[in-house]
Amino acid sequence: MKTSTLLYIFSLIISPSIVAAATCSQMNLTRCLDSVCAINISSNPAARCQYCGTSSAGEPPSAKSGMRSLSLGASARYTLTEDELEDAPTDPGQRYVWATAQCLKKIDGCTADDVSDTYDKLIEQSCRAAGVSAQMTETLANANKVTATASSCQSSIQACMIDAKRCGANWAACEADDAFDNFFSACSIEATDCGQYIADIRTTLTAARDTAIENADTLIQNIVSGYQNAREQKLATAQENCTDNNGRDACIETVCERNMPNKCGTGYESERVNANLLCEFYDLACDLLD
Repeated sequence: MKTSTLLYIFSLIISPSIVAAATCSQMNLTRCLDSVCAINISSNPAARCQYCGTSSAGEPPSAKSGMRSLSLGASARYTLTEDELEDAPTDPGQRYVWATAQCLKKIDGCTADDVSDTYDKLIEQSCRAAGVSAQMTETLANANKVTATASSCQSSIQACMIDAKRCGANWAACEADDAFDNFFSACSIEATDCGQYIADIRTTLTAARDTAIENADTLIQNIVSGYQNAREQKLATAQENCTDNNGRDACIETVCERNMPNKCGTGYESERVNANLLCEFYDLACDLLD
C-alpha cells in the first residue's frame, strides 16, 4: 500500500497541470504504451510480450521497420517518436517501467495504477501468443533445413491450423485429437503439392500442440514473473527518487518549466518558492517508503 501511494504521488508531477485534476483516457494511454510496447503488432501478435512482457518470449523481429509502420497516421501528441524510442531500454521489464514514465508525462490524469489496469491484460494476451511462437521456433528451423518445399508446406499448414477460427494461437481449441485431425485434414487439402510431407508435418504439429498445452502453466508463471519484475523496477525508481532529494529537485524543475510563467528565472525567486511548496509532498512520500 505504501509503494502504491508513492507511485501515485510521483505520477502527479508529470501532468502538464499539477493543480488541475483530469480524467485518464484509457484509449490515449493505450496508444502511447503501444508506441513503445506494440511495435509492428499487426504482423507480430507477440510484440507486447516481447517488448514489455518477458525476455523468455524472445526478441521482436524487424524493430526499425515496425517503428515506421506504427508511426504512420499516429498522433505525436499521444505517442512516442522514433527519436524518443532510442532511449528506451531493451530489457522488457525495464522498458515497461520506462514506457509508463513517458506516457504518464503525455496523458493527463493517469497514474501507474491506470497503466496496470489498462495494459497488463494486453501484455498477458500477447504473452500467450508469444509462448506458442517460442515453442514452435525449433520446429520451423528444423523444417527449413530439409528443403524449401518442406518448409513452405509446414509453414502454410501451421498458419492454417493456428488461425483463430481453428485451433487458435495457443492450440486450445485442438486439445482433443478429433478436433486436431479435422482441422489438419482441411488445412492439408488447402496446401498445394505437399502430399509427400504430410505425415512428417502431422507428427511435428502434434508435438507442438502437446508442448503448448503442457507448458500453459509455465507460460502463465513467466507472465507473472514479468509483472513482478516490472513492479520491482518501479519500486527501485521510487527509491532512487528519494535518494539525495533527486525526485524533489526534479519536481521543482518540472514545475518551474511547465507551470511558472517565468520559469523561476532570475528575479522571480517567488516562483521557485511556490514550486518548492508544490513539491513538498516528496517528503511525505519518501517517509512512507521508509
